[in-house]
Amino acid sequence: MATIRATCTVCGDVELGTADVRVRVDATNHQGTYSFVCPRCDTLVVKPAQPRTVDLLLASGVEYDVAADSSFVPEEHHGEPIAESDIDAFSDLLGDDGALWAAFEAADSHH
Repeated sequence: MATIRATCTVCGDVELGTADVRVRVDATNHQGTYSFVCPRCDTLVVKPAQPRTVDLLLASGVEYDVAADSSFVPEEHHGEPIAESDIDAFSDLLGDDGALWAAFEAADSHH
């Protein structure tokens, strides 16, 4: 496992493993950030990353996410929008284990 040196905004320089760092790249403009939780103070640190830094982090085995394309427009939705009463009913369902399992079983029986 590679050792990655980064700077915490609170503690200063820290050493991290590849599993401790996450890279996020915007697919539209190829800009990136990297983030980590400081091993000394538990602060979440997010910093901009130049393409070269992104390449080096990815080459060392750091996991990454690709940010969603902001120009993506989902397919048109057909049907009624979700009403506040639907949200309230769903919230109530989540609070009642018996009713929740009954809803799962009912949904399974439809397939």
